[in-house]
Amino acid sequence: MPFTVPKLTVWRSIFVLLMLAGLYAVFVRVTSGLAGATNLSDQFPWGLWIGFDILCGVGLAAGGFTLVAVVEIFNIKRYRPILRPAVLTAFLGYVLVILALLLDLGRPFSIWHAIIMWNPHSVMFEVAWCVMLYTTVLFLEFLPAVFERLGWKAPLGWLHAISVPLVILGVILSTLHQSSLGSLFLIVPYKMHPLWYTPWLPVFFFVSAVCVGMAMTIFESWHSTRAFGRRLEFSLLESMGRVLAVLLSVYVTMRFLDLAQRGALSRVLENRTESYLFGLEALLMIVPMLMLYSDRIRSSPGKLYASALMVVFGFVTNRLNVSVTALEAGSGTQYIPKWTEVAVTLAIVAGGFAVFRIVAAYLPVFEAAEEEPAAARTAPEPVAAGGD
Repeated sequence: MPFTVPKLTVWRSIFVLLMLAGLYAVFVRVTSGLAGATNLSDQFPWGLWIGFDILCGVGLAAGGFTLVAVVEIFNIKRYRPILRPAVLTAFLGYVLVILALLLDLGRPFSIWHAIIMWNPHSVMFEVAWCVMLYTTVLFLEFLPAVFERLGWKAPLGWLHAISVPLVILGVILSTLHQSSLGSLFLIVPYKMHPLWYTPWLPVFFFVSAVCVGMAMTIFESWHSTRAFGRRLEFSLLESMGRVLAVLLSVYVTMRFLDLAQRGALSRVLENRTESYLFGLEALLMIVPMLMLYSDRIRSSPGKLYASALMVVFGFVTNRLNVSVTALEAGSGTQYIPKWTEVAVTLAIVAGGFAVFRIVAAYLPVFEAAEEEPAAARTAPEPVAAGGD
């Protein structure tokens, strides 16, 4: 294909500016360390890069293991047309999480230590191994698209032969580290605000990851339709919206029952910043939950997308509340991200969108939905009794 210079549009201009700002921020991080590129301190060592780039990034990539479990384990094959885009989104998400982790580590050149220096008593050790292994599994799950594009039938057959154990391994690994990210905060019971600290935090992290995985599948399908002029698999997304409403109900009910059981429900009504941010988080989950119970909402592509987008924002708000808001009061300090922290985060997000678009343009990412059998489409209508 001949190379053509892309037309400069508003969105492409914004993308270029974000990438340039992100590259400069990375340069500052490499040359000046964490002190020069962030507002982190010994009192508040985890900030935006952990709260958003890691906790949100891993959760937002949960659509991969959710759809794989639905299609391959529960054998609901009608969701297969949207499986491969979800796996690609998950794989890119985990790769970007690893890149963000390299920037957040004080000594990024030591990231390989977890491979040979085992500490099975550490939650971080378990998360590190699960992320490494699951990223490998996602790569292998998406590799058939590459082999199909290249016409390599032999290695494609090899991958199909190991697909079942690969799927099971991927679901187990993702389940482990999605919940273990919540376990990281269990060691600071007196440093977190009661609205977020709970022994059930690993369970909440897992359930909310499943919810946002479905929301991200709707989000990605809607944007792919607009970007590539594809037909929207709307019947699949509509049924997914119905399941998402039920899962959100389970998650919200669990959250408020936990608050009531711990005697922390009254803290929701306090005149404090934490209470306001908790209210925002709750609204961004409850409103789409109620919307998705309506057939009229689910039957509208725009309203279904808006509901999924609110779930995504609610999930991001929750993760930032857990990692930043809940810890600020206990740390005795105030944390406001430096512009370089924000620049790196926005560049990572923009880079993820750009790579997805490039890969989807050159590889068979979107599988065609299964057609209705020809016999069913052409079957004649029954003739009424007594007719000629």
